[in-house]
Formats: sequence, C-alpha cells, structure tokens
Amino acid sequence: MQRPLIIAPSILAADFAKLGEEVRAVDAAGADWIHVDVMDGHFVPNISIGPEVVQALRGHTKKVLDVHLMIAPCDPYLEAFAKAGSDIITVHVEAGPHIHRSLQTIRALGKKVGVTMNPGTPADRVEPVIDLVDLILVMAVNPGFGGQKFIPAAIDKVRKLRALASGRPIDIEIDGGITPVVAPEVVRAGANALVAGSAIFKDRTPESYRSNIAAIRQGAALARGEAA
Repeated sequence: MQRPLIIAPSILAADFAKLGEEVRAVDAAGADWIHVDVMDGHFVPNISIGPEVVQALRGHTKKVLDVHLMIAPCDPYLEAFAKAGSDIITVHVEAGPHIHRSLQTIRALGKKVGVTMNPGTPADRVEPVIDLVDLILVMAVNPGFGGQKFIPAAIDKVRKLRALASGRPIDIEIDGGITPVVAPEVVRAGANALVAGSAIFKDRTPESYRSNIAAIRQGAALARGEAA
C-alpha cells in the first residue's frame, strides 16, 4: 500500500519578516505539513532558527511541523524542539556518533522520528536504525541553503531506501530542488513526502502558493496513478 502523498512547504524560502503570516498562507493554500529547517552555522554553513521560533509558529498552524535539525551535536536540543511543538524531528546520521540513541530520545519525547543523510552519504547508513524511524529524509541538495539545483543521484537513493523500508510504515521524504517537473520522477522512485521551498514561495502571494502547491501535487499524483 502506498504511503499518503505529502506536500511540505519549506519555510526557509518564506519571508522571515512575516513568518507567521507565511505559515498561515501555505496552510490555507493546501500544505499537508510545514517543513522547518534548523541550521547552526556549524554542521551546515548557515544559521536559521531555534526552538523559540518553532514555538512561535506552533500557534499559527495545526498542520504537522516537520522539523529538520541540521545541527551537531543534536542531542542537547532534542527536548527543546519537542517542547516547542515539533511533530516530527529529523536528525542526520552524520551529526554525531550515537544516532541510535538520538532516535530513541526523540521517540521517548513522544515525537515521530526522522533520520536523514547528506547527498554524499550512502543509503545503507540508515539500515541499522530503520526499525526506529517513521520517516527517512533524502537530501537532494547539500544542506545549508535554499534554491539549489536538484542532484539526480537522489532518485536512486530514494529507490534504495524504499526497498530497504520494504513494507514498513515509513514515509520517504525528499528535499531540495523539488518542482512540478522533478516531483513525478522522485515519486516514481518511491518518495511520498515532497519538501519544496523556492518552487512554492517564489511569487510571494497566497494565490501563487495555492497554484504552486497544486502543480507539485498534480505532477506527483499523476505519477502515482491517483489523478487524471
């Protein structure tokens, strides 16, 4: 059985001067989840937001807050992001030596568990922890900045991870360079949760957010045999 199709706008591409308004806009425009990129300027070459901003955004949407921690170490901050209102917390296999413990901690905090890896990290790095996770995120760009070009090798990685998940109730999410053109390719490989930033927020109007989300959803749904 196919996992549900999820479109998750990445607020990294939103207008940070009115972040709450932007979250409400993409919520109303048809987002399934809200993807929140957390960067520390150490693990990745950029700094974005912390738990306080996640907590502030929690009041602007009832949709799933899909929080991607691009930070190292991650363990000291897991509780803060859980208390801030994250629904899914995703951490990198490269972020520390004890990924198994990190994932156990997220579960103990009552949150859904996500694991991810950088483009240069092989898919099999998640195999030892696959029974601990609800979501595997495939990075189709090098994390740290929005607006990058899709790395085609991510498609094969999605295919390998979907096979590795083999019947488990695991969402395969992909982030980086997702557009209405790329969406069908990654969905055919096995991804069901699509993160898009620039492709959704590019025109800066609520009307465009709705049409941009719909275009990605339509392309993906057609590839899944769910739309005419």
